[in-house]
Amino acid sequence: MGLFDLFSRKKEKQETLDKGLEKTQRGLFDRISHAIAGKSTVDDDVLDNLEEVFVTSDVGVDTTLRIIDRLQARVAKDKYVGASELNRLLCEEISEMLTENGETSSLDDFTLPEGNRPHVIMVVGVNGVGKTTTIGKMAAQFKRAGNKVVLGAADTFRAAAIEQLEEWGRRADVPVVKQKLGADPASVAFDTLQSAIAGKADVVIIDTAGRLHNKKGLMDELTKVRNVMQKLVPDAPHEVLLVLDGSTGQNAFEQARQFVAATQVNELAITKLDGTAKGGVVIGISDQFKIPVKYIGLGEKIEDLQVFDKRAFVESLFGEKK
Repeated sequence: MGLFDLFSRKKEKQETLDKGLEKTQRGLFDRISHAIAGKSTVDDDVLDNLEEVFVTSDVGVDTTLRIIDRLQARVAKDKYVGASELNRLLCEEISEMLTENGETSSLDDFTLPEGNRPHVIMVVGVNGVGKTTTIGKMAAQFKRAGNKVVLGAADTFRAAAIEQLEEWGRRADVPVVKQKLGADPASVAFDTLQSAIAGKADVVIIDTAGRLHNKKGLMDELTKVRNVMQKLVPDAPHEVLLVLDGSTGQNAFEQARQFVAATQVNELAITKLDGTAKGGVVIGISDQFKIPVKYIGLGEKIEDLQVFDKRAFVESLFGEKK
């Protein structure tokens, strides 16, 4: 890939990000402008106003207080901070905070970490958050990046889930391992890994039932899937990806809380950010649960699922475009 192609793709990715976050960015810009109206410096009044801005933007109370504390420390250290510098300050402090939560953007554009083959990703989340669609888009982009992909339809409780995954398999031109409706999800996961190993696949993505019937039931089911997979790949799954609908705001926090309690979630995908002004939820959920955001969903197209880049995200939100 030439330098021009690389630059062009990066530009397209930034434009998709800016467009997808437009509603959130506009809401934050208006509120922050109001918070600093008539002020030449960042003082206690401005910080009080900002606290209200972030809480009402679905960042969450605890995370908002952390951001305000960081800003207070920065203002005290720098002695004088002009109100015009606030966006730059917010970009720096929130990016730093996300880094402390383990946010990394090292694996750009659907490359896989060195080592494990097949690399196994188990995807969890309630029905309606865009879980199966996210898996389909991941599969398509992993394949475009030169990886051999296998999908496992272990959400056996909804016929629509199996059919939807099969459709994504056709679109992405990747195989889908399935069994009949109501089959044991762990059995599907086992068959999927067997098929992936035999076919020398690079990455396996397992769809799981989108139910929060009760915490113990969910925990037992996902533990069984994990244990069965480990008979074939001892350290599987390498990633447990929780998919959340960003447009639900505080409801996404509650879903995250329940899934984190039920299974070992180690990364997040936050979808449907293009249709909402609640994009601040990305910052809040990652900070509260100390789990990195891996992907964000910004629209209908396959390319609208992006690997999360914390700096680009924060700069897009606060209008600091390069």
